[in-house]
Amino acid sequence: MELEKRIGAVAIIIENKDSVQRANAILSEYSDVIVGRMGIPYKEKHVNVISIIVDGTTDEIGAMAGKLGKLEGVMVKSALTKK
Repeated sequence: MELEKRIGAVAIIIENKDSVQRANAILSEYSDVIVGRMGIPYKEKHVNVISIIVDGTTDEIGAMAGKLGKLEGVMVKSALTKK
């Protein structure tokens, strides 16, 4: 049985500059579920903000968010459709 796909948005805030490269590598690893991406380096506040639109199973999106959230200085929040 194939899992149902959901559409959603994921917000990522990176406070640790050393985690940027690894975060980008994780996003590349999950590029098949990413529909669109916008990244803003907010230099005045020393943070990077990335927002992505996703279309995938809850397992795929959750795995990506979990890997990102384990990085030092990275916060992740996601919102998904119910169906």
